[in-house]
Amino acid sequence: MAGRARVEDAPERLVQAAIGLLAEQGPSALKARAVASASGLSTMVVYSHFGGIPELMSAVADHGFKELGTAFARVPLTEDPIADLFAMALTCRRQARENPHLYDLMFGLSTRATYRPLPDTDRRLSGHSPAFREAHAHVTAACERLVHSGRVERQDPEAVAAQLWSYVHGYITLELAEHFAEFDDAVAQVLLPMGVNFVVGLGDARERAQASHEAGARLYDSIVQGR
Repeated sequence: MAGRARVEDAPERLVQAAIGLLAEQGPSALKARAVASASGLSTMVVYSHFGGIPELMSAVADHGFKELGTAFARVPLTEDPIADLFAMALTCRRQARENPHLYDLMFGLSTRATYRPLPDTDRRLSGHSPAFREAHAHVTAACERLVHSGRVERQDPEAVAAQLWSYVHGYITLELAEHFAEFDDAVAQVLLPMGVNFVVGLGDARERAQASHEAGARLYDSIVQGR
């Protein structure tokens, strides 16, 4: 019943309603009354379960990271760690394109709104929540496999993961803001060559890096076709 102060599945319903509002109307729609109405619950339920919209937004971001982690887990481990990493990069891009406003919220971006972390560290988003760390652990593990594969110079896998995370999300942010509109295929013309350059910089051979990224694109396509 909408007026009940406690509903067993209320938190999940509120999170899903907020995600839907983000996708359909953008961040301006994230108001307690609108979220409550979209979830079929009362406004009081928003406050009783989350305290307010900032806390609800943190829960929404965590939900996004859990979905991203689940998507990363669907990327099979092959004998080619670079192919696996590129498939993960394409997976992250797909998640971002499916709900750009949710992506902005998850990563504290402001290409379409202001989602900068609040001064209160308890309310900070990406980089601090267990949900983020669990998703990012897939990237770090893949980078550790790369470092131990012998294809690149020995270095700190976490530093490699941070560098890779930076270039992938830099690309995604610019693409979502339509900075690559002049390219016929920005993935093939920008993201893939940038990935090749990245691993060559780490010590891989260029021809081998190119082949691995092309294999990663095929791996990603097989995942999408199997969804």
